Amino acid sequence: MKILFVSPDPKPQRWITLLQAALPDAQWIVWHADLPPQQADYALVWQPPAELFEREPGLKALFNLGAGVDALLRLPALPRTLPIYRLEDAGMSAQMAEYLLHQIAEITRSMPVYRQQQQQQIWKMQPPCRRHEWPIGFLGLGHISQKAARLLQLLEYPVSCWSRSPKQLDGIHSYSDDNELPAFLKNTRILINTLPLTPETAGCLNQSLFTQLPPNSVLINVGRGQHLQEQDLLSALDSGTLQQAVLDVFATEPLPAEHPFWKHPKITLTPHMSAPTLREETVRQITDKLKALAQGLTITGEVDRQRGY
Repeated sequence: MKILFVSPDPKPQRWITLLQAALPDAQWIVWHADLPPQQADYALVWQPPAELFEREPGLKALFNLGAGVDALLRLPALPRTLPIYRLEDAGMSAQMAEYLLHQIAEITRSMPVYRQQQQQQIWKMQPPCRRHEWPIGFLGLGHISQKAARLLQLLEYPVSCWSRSPKQLDGIHSYSDDNELPAFLKNTRILINTLPLTPETAGCLNQSLFTQLPPNSVLINVGRGQHLQEQDLLSALDSGTLQQAVLDVFATEPLPAEHPFWKHPKITLTPHMSAPTLREETVRQITDKLKALAQGLTITGEVDRQRGY
């Protein structure tokens, strides 16, 4: 089995060492611009160049080194029938749950106020959190975000979700289809976007959506930056339509130095770190799937090209 590692990672040997240890019978090759055709069987990819598909027309499948495949699917040179497998969790769901819990606790437990009081030497208890006043809605609820939804439900927050198809999660109200989106938004005060990026979802976080949320609502975007219409968010925050926004993803990354998000008092931003890929877990998952394929077994995680995830 001959496998290419195709990634802009400046230190690919960190991956190769782990991959060779997990699957020593395979031949692992680091892709670079001057590499001649290798007649490889598979490729592990992140932001692969078009030349990969020109030089390696015999690839049997791609394994994406991340959960999001929107950038990969936009590549014009990507063969139409080439199977693509995305990461399924690989340690990301626990990180996402931790990130979301932290951000929500910051808001609902008035933590910024307490930090300010400390600086002013003020000893004053803020009103306690009444969780029923903070219904949480997940816009999209895939494998990675389900752990966060269950954790927040365990902490007695009202939790619901909206997705294209109904979800079956105990205690979590599932809305589906466009007809149920207004009811979902009406009953959501903390909106968490975890949708995949597709032509249908691009720009979905906009003024029309924000005005359907209850007063003093909060947006948390951990999906993709292209989901958000940035000027609509700024207008919603400045007008009071939204109370606050927490952003971990952006249309342009790194965020440009002159961008208004940096200094906006109602925006908390983080540098796309809510659920980073964990190398050891990723290697284990992908090599287990490669072993299964070698045995003629069916594996999970194949991307549906029509749905975009």
